[in-house]
Amino acid sequence: MADVYSTYKKRDDICDDVCGQEVSRMSRIRCMIQSLDFRTIIILFVIIPTVFMSIYCHGQKVTYFLRPIWQSPPKPFIPIPHYYNENVSMSTLCKLHGWTVREYPRRVFDAVLFNNEIDMLTIRWQELYPYITQFVLLESNSTFTSIPKPHFFAINQHRFEFVKPRLTYATIPGGSRKGINPFYEEAYQRVALDRLLRIAGIEDDDLLIMSDVDEIPSAHTINLLRSCDGPPQIMHLHLKNFLYSFEFNVEHKSWRASVHRYEKGKTRYAHYRQTDYLFADSGWHCSFCFRKISDFVFKMKAYSHSDRIRFAHHLDPKRIQKVICNGDDLYDMLPEEFTFKEIIGNMGPIPHSYSAVNLPSHLLNNVEEFKYLLPGNCVREGG
Repeated sequence: MADVYSTYKKRDDICDDVCGQEVSRMSRIRCMIQSLDFRTIIILFVIIPTVFMSIYCHGQKVTYFLRPIWQSPPKPFIPIPHYYNENVSMSTLCKLHGWTVREYPRRVFDAVLFNNEIDMLTIRWQELYPYITQFVLLESNSTFTSIPKPHFFAINQHRFEFVKPRLTYATIPGGSRKGINPFYEEAYQRVALDRLLRIAGIEDDDLLIMSDVDEIPSAHTINLLRSCDGPPQIMHLHLKNFLYSFEFNVEHKSWRASVHRYEKGKTRYAHYRQTDYLFADSGWHCSFCFRKISDFVFKMKAYSHSDRIRFAHHLDPKRIQKVICNGDDLYDMLPEEFTFKEIIGNMGPIPHSYSAVNLPSHLLNNVEEFKYLLPGNCVREGG
């Protein structure tokens, strides 16, 4: 026992001597560690690193979960009921809405910024074709996040010969005008689309559809609005909201698409809330509805919310394929809601739907071409 005590005593004496002299940094660190008790070591080297790693990995989830504390829900919309049946006359439909039928329909302009959604554009334009006076499309050679890209529409224009006589198409050089802010680039392109609309010949009292390519108004909605006098000057369209395909119907609805009666010098192309009026059940929004896994990766890196890609594995093709089939979130995020009840209620995968009723007609008329968009067909090319 005396020998053991003597050994420890010599070690402590040596440590005291070393710590009191000018020694190397590693020697000082060893001395500091030896002076700590076990509990302090656990806190410093296990608990604190674990907390920091958890914040780094899941801090975004914590922020979204606490959203009801720091942000109030937006002002509710004023819903406008929507009446429609194919066997009801237009004069009756106008009357049901409290409007009057016009002697002749208004002209309608459909304007979009285009990225790479070839299939969605095909379905959209086929749906709206009978009622559109002029299709207006603007395409850039880079994404909102300044990633160079080819002119996908120009490459695939042979697929759109049916709209050529009614198409106003232009390209615009990309690249952010203020550093790397994607929202500024998006705004810049929307201003350019305003100019293109004037080139296309839009005039006062024409109808203008403002929506992304994947926000598709139904044909009967646009026919109704062009055929009646009485709708508000601006109306947002309440769209059925789908993710990845028409198999996953997201509970919260899409409202950003809008229809305007054009006023020169006043109407500006935008994709945010512009009125309190919301026209019920007006079409479909199919977000991230792509044929190929590579298109998912491109979109995730290209659109304005690319900052949601926090880890490299988010872009892993095998992971993306699994997410698509499960109805999970591509970015592993919590629902963007304004109450704890809604956040908790919408956690987890989106329930599968097996209904393909009242979908865009071109989709159902060409099932083999667009099979991946229908229930039960979640496997993608390259997946």
